[in-house]
Amino acid sequence: MTDATTLEGWTPQIGPGLSLEEVIDKAFDYRGNVTVVKTDGSETEGYLFNRNADAAVPFVQMFDMNGAGPHTIFYREIRTIRFTGRDTAAGNSYAAWLRAKEAARSADRSEKGSGSTPPRGA
Repeated sequence: MTDATTLEGWTPQIGPGLSLEEVIDKAFDYRGNVTVVKTDGSETEGYLFNRNADAAVPFVQMFDMNGAGPHTIFYREIRTIRFTGRDTAAGNSYAAWLRAKEAARSADRSEKGSGSTPPRGA
């Protein structure tokens, strides 16, 4: 993996230490595009929005880069999933959101207190 905060750029190696199901779950939670590499060598790049490991034949669903789909791909057809798109959520933790919101409030308070209202009796 690239680092603890993002999966962007990660090309997982499915094997004894990492199952396909784990990679699919991470791809489902990922906030960017992925590339599904099939066992036949073909690839589909797009946004993975659904998966069902409990179906009679487990599958993922995704929209491709052109927005076409949904495309259904069965687990048995997947060799790996590369995290190829930009992680739109990287660095956007709740704590960072709170800091930005507080900074905006502080700036708003500063503007209101900067003499924008006329003095009394003027």
